[in-house]
Amino acid sequence: MIAYVDTSVLVAALTNERETRRMQGWLADQSVGMLAISDWVVTEFSAALSLKVRTGQIDKAHRAEAMAAFAKLSHESLDIFAIGAVEFRAAAHFCDQYASGLRAGDALHIAVAANRGARLVTLDKKLSDAGAALNVRTRLL
Repeated sequence: MIAYVDTSVLVAALTNERETRRMQGWLADQSVGMLAISDWVVTEFSAALSLKVRTGQIDKAHRAEAMAAFAKLSHESLDIFAIGAVEFRAAAHFCDQYASGLRAGDALHIAVAANRGARLVTLDKKLSDAGAALNVRTRLL
């Protein structure tokens, strides 16, 4: 089964975080052709690294290195799922369940995984729990 990798895993793998080595090891252990992201992950990854620069967690040079590593990883090892109206409408439907507290971006990750028959892989427990509650296969790393 394809693993749809959310942004949290890639940010941890490509910047200096507590989970960096574990996420790098997990990525290295995956079979070629079995990992995917979406165009939304590309956007979120860039935004996450910009936030890290603004908050002093990384410098501009580290951001540039991480962006280059992400581009290489994406090109060599990740399928990129396009997002269309079906995914946006599914995400809106998931957000209708307001008690979950699901944010739009997270709902979009869940919708992409669901519509592609992939397992959502994340470091975000809230996202994993929300996906499971919506009957989407998830894996919390």
